[in-house]
Amino acid sequence: MIAADLSPVLLGALGSLAAGLATAVGAAPILFIDPPSERRERVLLGFSAGVMLAASFFSLIMPGVEVLEAGGNPSSRAAAVMAMAVLLGAGGIAAMNRFAPVDHLVIGESGDPRGMIRRIWLFVIAITLHNFPEGMAVGVSFGTGDLDQGLATALGIGIQNMPEGLAVAASLATLGYGRGWSFLGALATGLVEPLGGLLGVLVVVNVGWLLPWGLGLAGGAMIYVVTAEIIPLSQREDADGHAILALMVGLVGMMFLDIALG
Repeated sequence: MIAADLSPVLLGALGSLAAGLATAVGAAPILFIDPPSERRERVLLGFSAGVMLAASFFSLIMPGVEVLEAGGNPSSRAAAVMAMAVLLGAGGIAAMNRFAPVDHLVIGESGDPRGMIRRIWLFVIAITLHNFPEGMAVGVSFGTGDLDQGLATALGIGIQNMPEGLAVAASLATLGYGRGWSFLGALATGLVEPLGGLLGVLVVVNVGWLLPWGLGLAGGAMIYVVTAEIIPLSQREDADGHAILALMVGLVGMMFLDIALG
């Protein structure tokens, strides 16, 4: 397998770039067709939430504990360090949310137009800021040298980026931007991820003792994003329960692949 012969740094950069480009994949319909229905978007978000939850525990947190135990730390100390790292990762995203909250907009004619314009731009800026730690999570995963672990994290974040890309493109379109510029704007928000990915993988590769901390921080950040943002969005008006079913399919499917592939 060619990918297995590449360095962790290159894999981290490429993996986070692929996850970031998924934003453009999600935004692509703005170029040709009307956006997908809210029902389909909720199902996609639910599936993404399940994948990311499984990846957080099986591809980030548990490997972090194993790294600490392999370094001679007792299980209690490894658990304590990982717990602190997870809380710090979640706390960092929570603080970012207070500075630039992600408001997934329902675009319409109601409300003050100038206020709507301000909210749209805050939304675009917030999505851009949130993509940086997501890219770091991908880079840190590849920094372990475990290709399957890196691919699992990149897949989960990439799937989650698709509806975000569509939301950004649709939001920009409401401001009067053409289809092409709206698509490019969504693409630009995703290109922040490879910057975060490169930073994350460089840190863990060159400062080895930071690896378990990096895994825990990334896991905590992903869990916070899933529980605070993605799951509430997927459950909005989900009377038929399709979104929660998609979440369970994504979680169990990723869990099975992670365990089966070792």
